[in-house]
This record gives sequence, structure tokens and C-alpha cells, in this order.
Amino acid sequence: MGMTITEKILAKHSGKKVVKPNELLWVKLDIVLGNDITAPISIKEFYKIGAKKVFDKNKVVLVPDHFTPNKDIKSAEQAKILRDFAREQKLKYYFEVGKMGIEHALLPECGIVTAGDAIIGADSHTCTYGALGAFSTGVGSTDLAAAMVSGEIWLKVPETIKFVFNGKLNKWVSGKDLILYIIGNIGVDGALYKAMEFTGDTIRNLSMESRLTMCNMAIEAGAKSGIIEPDEVTKEYLKNRSIRKPVFYYSDKDASYSQIIEYDTSKIEPQVAFPHLPSNIKPISKVGKINIDQVVIGSCTNGRIEDMRIAAKVVKGKKVNKNVRAIVIPATQFVFKQMIREGLMEAFIDSGFAVSTPTCGPCLGGHMGVLAEGERAIATTNRNFVGRMGHPKSEVYLANPAIAAASAILGRIASPDEI
Repeated sequence: MGMTITEKILAKHSGKKVVKPNELLWVKLDIVLGNDITAPISIKEFYKIGAKKVFDKNKVVLVPDHFTPNKDIKSAEQAKILRDFAREQKLKYYFEVGKMGIEHALLPECGIVTAGDAIIGADSHTCTYGALGAFSTGVGSTDLAAAMVSGEIWLKVPETIKFVFNGKLNKWVSGKDLILYIIGNIGVDGALYKAMEFTGDTIRNLSMESRLTMCNMAIEAGAKSGIIEPDEVTKEYLKNRSIRKPVFYYSDKDASYSQIIEYDTSKIEPQVAFPHLPSNIKPISKVGKINIDQVVIGSCTNGRIEDMRIAAKVVKGKKVNKNVRAIVIPATQFVFKQMIREGLMEAFIDSGFAVSTPTCGPCLGGHMGVLAEGERAIATTNRNFVGRMGHPKSEVYLANPAIAAASAILGRIASPDEI
């Protein structure tokens, strides 16, 4: 019996020729990642166990992105813990304000993660990097502390579910809609501790931005990881970018899957996740009239340059509804600069959007757009749990950048086709 791409990567990083689902392994890591929310706890545990040095100063990456630029004293203290540790340990990859970005957009952009890697991060959306053909998963802060010392993680080999998409994307449909459609289909625990492998003609024709979005939200179906086999799109993206030589793995034809689910992409329209779960899905044609107070375009899910281009195309020459606060957050400084070069920044500002420096911001109810009681937002973020973006009695709807942009103009959840 052959192996899946996930099993092959884990076998290579555990020194084994063959691994099987549910087998327990010690896996050597290529990158260990922390942010300003999770890493301070890890750093305290690092010192608590008497550690002096990280296992490799080039493989421990710290990105303060959740509450930065710091919104208050507490967040400033959190960021200072990272800064002091990075200086003490002489970490190569520490990203200060002005150089940083949202971690899961920044690391692929900088080539710090690449195909064939085994990666952990103390952030649940670390599964993003599976879009490059890597095994990547989120862990807790104490696991991160141990990995910073040892360079290893102890984990169970996940079973794999294969999701096959065939057919041409409909207008305004992107990777965000495909992953929301899956979550709506299987539920928020439908892939619990599984690897979600995305494949098919539709996936092979997806941009890297859409692939990163799909893998990013694998955790919203309970998955251990999301992954896409490398192809020409992957290789082109990694060319002249990766700091290490990529290693390309592919699933064997006789690999074993716990389940294979097939979808006809031509039947999928833009999706909207209603409160308070990413699985509470409706197609845009069935949404009805839902007025909104705020729009957020950005996050580690949809803050990349393609997302900004799509949203700017929708809003250019139009005005944000008078009852709506519209916020755009580029995921990295590169995206920010590219928006300026392409005139996207001007299009957003002329329409009435506020544009932020790269930050996670309102996605987790941090800052730059926290909701008050009774308010509704539509966002390109990844979660819409109770109180996720502010008050427990606020509501968050999830959608792709085109839907979010159109909603900003019309003041209600809407499709660009209505403009």
C-alpha cells in the first residue's frame, strides 16, 4: 500500500521509510513559529525548564502580528517579551513593526516555509502552509516551548480525506468559497484530526492565493492539516523565493484515504457563513436582505494582493454606504506597497475605506474594528464564533473579498452582480 503526501513528509522527517495513520512519531521540524499571543507563554516555559538556547536560531520564527502596533500596555508587554527573546537568542527571523505582516501571509511570501517542510506554529491557522506542499499544523504554547528547545514534535500520523474538485469556477467564486462549501458540507468537526488533501482540475487551476486560503481554513473543519500537491503553480511561486531547496512529494496512486469526497465546482456559487459557525453556510443567492454595520477585508485568510485586486475592482468609482464602516487590512508590507503601485490604495480610500497597516486586528476582536453590541460585520476572516470580533451579542458573517466589497457599497450582504 502506498502513502499519501502527508505520510511521506512525516516519514522523511521521522527517519522512517513507511508510516501509517495513527502511528506515533517524533518529527524533526524545519520551522517553529510563534506570535505575540502564544509565544510569550512558550518563552516563559522555555526558561522554566532551564533551557539556554533554541535548537536553531534560523528555524525559530517570531512574528508579533495580533495586537500590533500595540493597542495598550498589556499588548506592548507581550510584544516586548518576543523582542527581548529574539535579541537574546539572535533569531534570524524576528519581524518588527514596519517589517512584519500577518504571520501566515508573511512566511510564504518571504520563502521561510517551502514544499516538503514539516512546520508547527502556536497558532491554529499554521495549516496555511500546506498550500505549498508542506505538512504544517498548529500546536499549543507548551508544545512550542518544547520544540524551540528540541526541534522536534511528538504527534500522531493523521488519516487523510481527499477532496476532489472538478469543473470551472463560477464568476466571483474563489478558494474561500470552496473551503466554506466543504465546511458547510462536512461540519466543523467533519475532518477531526485528519489531513485534508485538496485535488482535482479545479485545484490545479487555482492561484496560490486561493490555495493558501483553502489550507488556512482546514482547521475550521477540525483538521490537523490541509495540503495540496505541488505543481507548476507551486514551483513558479517558490522559484527565487525559498530560503531552502523545496522537496516535492506526491501521493501514491494506491495511497489509502479514510474518505474521498468529490464536488462539481460548476454548482458552487459564492458562499456566506452565517453566525456563529463557519459551517452555517448559505449561497449568496439565498442570503436575503441582511444589513451590516462593518466590512473587514484582510486577515491571514484573504489579505493577499489577489484579494485586494478583486475587492478594489468591485469598489472602484463607487462609495461606501453611509451606514457602513469599511476597513481594508493588507496582510504584509509587500501587499501594502503593491496596492500603492497598482492604484488599489487610492481606489479604496476614494470609496471611503479606512486602510490599516498589516495586523490581525479585528479578526480576533483585537483592535482596528471591534464590534459593539448588536452590530453586524461581514468579513473575509476565518471565524465567526460568538464574540469573535467584539461584543458577544454582535454577529460576524464570512465571505470572499468580492462579496465583502459589494456589501460595503450596498450596506447589506450582496453580490457584485447587484452593483
